[in-house]
Amino acid sequence: MTDSSETQVSEAQIAVHWREEEYYPPPEKFVKQANANDPAILDRFTEDKFPDCFIEYADLLTWDKRWDTVLDTSTAPFWKWFVGGKLNASYNCVDRHAAANPDKTAVIWVPELEADETLFISYGQLLRQVNEFAALLSDFAGLKKGDRVTLHMPMVPEAVVTMLACARLGVIHSQVFGGFSGNACGTRIADSGSRILITMDGYYRAGAMQDHKVKADEAVAEAARQDQEVDKVLVWRRKEGEYQSKIPMVDGRDFFVNDIIGKYAGHEVAPVSLDATDSLFLMYTSGTTGRPKGAQHSVGGYMAYVAGTSKYYQDIHQDDMYWCLADIGWITGHSYIVYGPLALGTTTILYEGVPNYPDAGRPWRIAEKLGVNIFHTSPTSIRMLRKVGPDEPTKYNYHFKCMTTVGEPIEPEVWRWYYHSVGKDQAAITDTWWQTETGGFLGSTLPGLQPMKPGSCGPGALGIFPVIYDEDRNEVPKGSGTAGNICIRNPWPSIMQTVWGQPERFLDVYYRKYNTDPNSKDWHDWPYFCGDGALEAEDGYFRILGRIDDVINVAGHRLGTKELESAALTVPEVAEAAAVPVIDDIRGRMVEMYVSLKPGFEASPAMEAKVTGAIETEIGKIARPKNVWIVPDMPKTRSGKIMRRVIASVSNFTDVGDVTTLANPEVVEGIRHHVQSAKVAKGDAPRELTETELAEIKAFGAE
Repeated sequence: MTDSSETQVSEAQIAVHWREEEYYPPPEKFVKQANANDPAILDRFTEDKFPDCFIEYADLLTWDKRWDTVLDTSTAPFWKWFVGGKLNASYNCVDRHAAANPDKTAVIWVPELEADETLFISYGQLLRQVNEFAALLSDFAGLKKGDRVTLHMPMVPEAVVTMLACARLGVIHSQVFGGFSGNACGTRIADSGSRILITMDGYYRAGAMQDHKVKADEAVAEAARQDQEVDKVLVWRRKEGEYQSKIPMVDGRDFFVNDIIGKYAGHEVAPVSLDATDSLFLMYTSGTTGRPKGAQHSVGGYMAYVAGTSKYYQDIHQDDMYWCLADIGWITGHSYIVYGPLALGTTTILYEGVPNYPDAGRPWRIAEKLGVNIFHTSPTSIRMLRKVGPDEPTKYNYHFKCMTTVGEPIEPEVWRWYYHSVGKDQAAITDTWWQTETGGFLGSTLPGLQPMKPGSCGPGALGIFPVIYDEDRNEVPKGSGTAGNICIRNPWPSIMQTVWGQPERFLDVYYRKYNTDPNSKDWHDWPYFCGDGALEAEDGYFRILGRIDDVINVAGHRLGTKELESAALTVPEVAEAAAVPVIDDIRGRMVEMYVSLKPGFEASPAMEAKVTGAIETEIGKIARPKNVWIVPDMPKTRSGKIMRRVIASVSNFTDVGDVTTLANPEVVEGIRHHVQSAKVAKGDAPRELTETELAEIKAFGAE
């Protein structure tokens, strides 16, 4: 029986017991060369300077016509940035740098097979390729300003060329992550109204050639089921003169780009001068149910913000060697592989495959060979590399000046390995928090000025003013140890314009929760609801606790999954951890932990007890897991995220659903047999779940 006060916890609040970590000052060598090493920059972006502070970002671009109004709030919260301004993203990423330094390397492509040749593409070559493909899109595909086109492409240089060619014409591109199924791609084709699909026949992953063209046929069929016809499928060849798919090309619909682009050799296409408020691309966020949300991003505001944050938070200089080990199919790839780095005229690296192929030393060999000095990846990749090759970074002679993490909160133990082993105690870490919808970083330390703190992203980024509210819009004070819903009080240039075709959904999901006056044109009345739980420390640093829904309510205590997982990862033998809820008639919900171990360690009751002890020590007995399951590997998406929905279903004896699109679907049945047989043996099989309970488990941790 719990005290009644324990159950009166606001829905926004999460019981937080995560201890404050120590500060790490930025390395002195880094500070000396940092783009942002003068504290005066903090004064230039204070709230009293808003919104004009972002002119500093916009001035990094070349404008055909300067704007009349920095921020137009007349249709709040459908914000309009740099109204009256005109520019072209392709010109800003390619033409101006090709004119100044045509032989400078723009893109380096590293194929997955180590014996294959690394490709170096200069700004001059990139300009030629973008022009030729833009000519093809305009003439052969009949695309024009405002049309939508869907891309379903792997990590190849043709993806960059395709994006920039679309941007040159004012065609709105919608890149779907290559690991997504054909059906998922088809749904996005239908939602965006695309009539052209651009894809590739195949690509390498984990050493094997993947048949990618098969997904194009599935996508076209699914789009047709949703009443959207695709006129043409443009297929890039992964290998010149070869076809990597068993699926035949469809006569009159499918065309090899490589076979027709020769007609456009040497063609030049003038970049279309677009309004700053025109749309550059759509990026779909995947959800558990319902129509996907197409985050619609502008040309001017988006380009200004990703250029500015790339300069100050990634610390990109033109002579840097920059490598973001992410995928162009996600917003990270758009903002911080393509548009941000190329706008600044630096060299950006693409890697085709998985980080640990053929072994865990691969990233560090690439870094050594290419002289990478800025490295950018996700906590998922960091945890994986720590698991399979904890000592590998010490074997290679590379030197990073700064390193970024992106996509989810990073556990302090993993952060420290990243800092000490990967960064060799010499690199600043930029721990970023942001979203598909936000276009660019919302929270992070400014690496040349602000100390790092493991587990905390840091304060709001320049010109970003976060706040934590409870359910009743009361501000949760910093240093209170109480979590709530993190919101952003102000608009910023790269905020999505709307949800494509769903303006009411845009309002419902992101703004209505905390809006005080639906008729107001004052931005103060429209805080952006991020959907993440967080708390603010006394020092103004924010700790992100994950999605509001990804919490486990144990006897009235709402425990963040990230907090539980970080506690498990303090056990030295643990490589990965995932917390899921299990229905319990007494406590409502209890925690079950799934962990995988580093190589050389074996599952045992003692190891399970060690994980339980760590959670009790780090958080308290309220968080004691009902069970700890040690598994050989976690079920993961193609992008490397642990599918907590699947293991939550296993723990609750419910159907795991479709797992065929996972990177490792074969592990699910082994986990299910191990966990459920052990539960049955202990008399621990739960009762049949109610519809509400079943919906909760299915939605938990879903992609």
